[in-house]
Parts: sequence; C-alpha cells; structure tokens
Amino acid sequence: MTTLTKELDSELAGEASGKDSGASASRSHRLRWVILGVLALAQLMVVLDATIVNIALPHAQAALGFDNASRQWIVTAYALAFGSLLLLGGRLTDLWGRKISLIIGLVGFAGMSAIGGAAVNFDMLVVARAGQGVFGALLAPAALSLLTTTFTDAKERARAFGIFGAIAGGGGALGLLLGGMLTEWVDWRWCLYVNLLIAAIALVGAWLFLDGSRSEHRPKLDIPGVIAVTIGLFAIVYGFSNAETNGWADWATITWLAFGVGFIALFAWLQTRTEHALLPLRVILDRTRGGSYLVVFISGIGMFGIFLFLTYYLQQNLGFTPITTGLAFLPMIGIVIVMSTLATAILLPRFGPRWMAAAGMFIAAGGMVFLTQLSTTSSYATDILPGLLVIGFGLGLSMAPAMQGAISGVSPDDAGVASATVNTMQQVGGSVGTALLSTIASSAATAFAADHLTMAPARLAAQAAVHSYTTAFWWAAAIFAIGGLLAGTVMRSGTLPDTPEGAVAMAH
Repeated sequence: MTTLTKELDSELAGEASGKDSGASASRSHRLRWVILGVLALAQLMVVLDATIVNIALPHAQAALGFDNASRQWIVTAYALAFGSLLLLGGRLTDLWGRKISLIIGLVGFAGMSAIGGAAVNFDMLVVARAGQGVFGALLAPAALSLLTTTFTDAKERARAFGIFGAIAGGGGALGLLLGGMLTEWVDWRWCLYVNLLIAAIALVGAWLFLDGSRSEHRPKLDIPGVIAVTIGLFAIVYGFSNAETNGWADWATITWLAFGVGFIALFAWLQTRTEHALLPLRVILDRTRGGSYLVVFISGIGMFGIFLFLTYYLQQNLGFTPITTGLAFLPMIGIVIVMSTLATAILLPRFGPRWMAAAGMFIAAGGMVFLTQLSTTSSYATDILPGLLVIGFGLGLSMAPAMQGAISGVSPDDAGVASATVNTMQQVGGSVGTALLSTIASSAATAFAADHLTMAPARLAAQAAVHSYTTAFWWAAAIFAIGGLLAGTVMRSGTLPDTPEGAVAMAH
C-alpha cells in the first residue's frame, strides 16, 4: 500500500511538473517578442563596449595620465577576458540555467562598468574593463541560447535572428556614434556609465519575463578543457595584440601565438577523450554549423577594416567630429537591420544559409573594393556612402543567417556552448583583424613614405595615411571574399533543421 501511494504521489508530481513546464512554455511563447527586446538590450550592451570606449580613449588618457603604450590595454583587457572565457561562459550557462546566467552577467557587467566610470587611475580602469569581459563572456551566450530556445516557429525565429544579427553586425558602429555623443556632450566616463541604464532595463525585463526552471539533465564541467581553451584563447588574443604593437617578428608575438595554438590543439585532443566535453566536437564538425562559425570569424576580421580605418579617415582627412563620424555609419546600420530581418524572415526558410552567407560575403567584399578608391580629396556622399550601403547589404545578408546556422540542430544541453562559440569566433576574429590589418596598414604607410621622399611633409603624411587605409581595405575585401568561398564550399545546401524537442524547456 505504501509503495502504491508513493508511485501515485510520484505520478501526480510528474503530471504537476509537466503542467508547470507546459504553463512556462506557454508563457514564454506569449511573451516571446518582449523577451527578444530584453535579449537584444543585453547583446547591444556587450557589442557596444567593443567600440564605445575607443572614441573616449583620448579623453580618458588625458584625465588619468597614462601614456600611448598603455592605451591599447583599455581595449585589449576587455577582448582578452571576453574572448578567452566565452566557451566557459557558454558551458556555465548550460549548467546554471539561462535566466540565472543572464542575470548574473547583467549585474556583474553593470557593476564593472560603474567601477570603470569611477576610475581614478589607469590600473583601476584596466581591471574594470577586464571585469566587463568576464561577465560579458557569461552574458553573451546566455542571451543567444535563450533566443534559440524561446522562438520555436521557424518563420518567427528567422525574424528574431534577423533583429539579433543586425545588432551584432551594426552595434559596433552604433557604439562609435554613442561614444562620440557622450564624450562630446557629457564626459568620457559616461561611455561606461551608460551600461548601468541599459543593464537596469534588461535586468527588470529578465526578472519579470524569463522563466527560471532548469533542465534536469545538466552536463558536468570539463575542468581540463576549461583550463586548456582559456589559456589557448588568451595566448592567441594576447599574441595578436602584441603583434599590433611590436610587429609579427617580435619574439613575444611568435611565442604567445605558438603557445596559444599548442593549447588549442591540446584542447581539441581533450575533447575527444572526455565524456563531458566543454565543446563537443559534434557541435563544430557539422558542416553547416562549422561553415557558419567560419563566416562569423571572417566577418569579425573584415568589419574591423570598416570601423577603425574609416573612422580615422573621416576624422583626420575629412575633419569629421566624433559625433559626425558615428552618424556617418548610421546608413550602413540601417541597411544591416533591414537586410538581416528580411533575409532571415523570407529567404532563409526557403533557401537555407549556404548561398545567403556566401553571397553576402562577396557583396561585402565588393563594398570594400569601392572604398579602396578613396583619396585625400574624396567626399562622403559620393565616395564613402555607396560603399557603406553595399557593405551593410552584404553583412545583413550573411551575418544573421550564419548566426542562426551556427546554433541550428544542436541538442538542448549544447545550446549554451554553441552560442558561446559564435561570440568567441566574432571576438577572436576582431582581435585577429586588429593586429593583421593594423600591421599591414603601418607597413604600407612606411613603404609609401620611403618611395615619395620628395613630397612636401604635410602632403606626404596625408597621402601615406590614405594609402595605408586603402591597402587595409583591399585586404579586408580579400578576407570577405575568402569567407564567401568558404561558406559556399563548407556549408550544406538546404534549409536548417528544426529545434530538437526539449529545447523549449531549456529556455526557462
């Protein structure tokens, strides 16, 4: 009788749990567009911080009194922490649950932003920027995996990913605009304090609208894998940062990059030997997902050429203010948003991501080629704006489908780490682009100056700078074209698979 009673209680409890789960799923479905707004805010905060501080750097440097050699660490500290810890953040998201990970990430990111805004010296600012990267590495995969599991209808998910992809593609340019506005109109510290407002709104939304239940089957943490990949990614990002400052032949650059590659190889080997892999190879060996990761990585490299060098050209050659420079990028952001939404809502369900990603990369390459024609007498309306619009069209066509393809068909237990891998590829790609294109541009400027010694000094400096930018644009165009070839070769044709059953439960 006791046994029967226990079985009956267990059955009733299971039914109640099923009803609760069903009610939670129904609630999430009703609130899905509100949830998208919350997740978009969280993603925007992370993406903004990759560029918003750049425009504030001269003012921060004057206020805190650090030298030019130290300046890069304000940017690098964020990239190092964010890029090296993303895979760990993705797995912690799977372990702790999406909602709690998002909330911890939001609170921590806001707290570190407050510390950075109140910084009284260089060390305090660098530590705060690294802290932002740590919590961003938890926040970003939580937001993307929640998006994956909240939208179960294929057409609606395509539209949601279009909006999310537009933020990922255009948020950097928006950061330049917002950074310029805050620096000119208020104070450089507000480039960090603004995160408190964004995080507060997102935090209220997360608390009210996201459900907090967890999956009963949570994977264990792969400690050796965590250590290997964290060291490997840190070493690679640091190595590329050192290359930007000291060159590719510097012994420290070579050592750090070799060290990083070695630990990444060790990590890959470890993933084949453990039952609870941090990044199960099944996630990246799927052709569509693997190709999507490559597209995101290459986009990160190529986009750097747009933001950094065009920012310098607009300010130093055309005399734009920081605010005007940010406004100059808005048309590109608009095209990215429109194309991301339309492409994923209309084209992706019919054709799949392969040819969309490939075509988008080639179109973006064409836009970069247009920018290679810039000279010291070019104008924004005729020589820059058309190229930006073409690049925006290409990025909108490729980025959102690639982001959706990168996390398609994964099991619920792998959703967090698959999402983290997307962000890792974008962040590491940006770091690679920073070092690679900066080094190429610097070499081009030096070579141009050596070949035109008879030119007047002021004119020589201006033309050497423009030559360095256009050389970087040619390389960025080639990188985008390589992305198009890889997308067309690696990714499979056809539409994306549906979300596996049980993924909805993971959204709570």
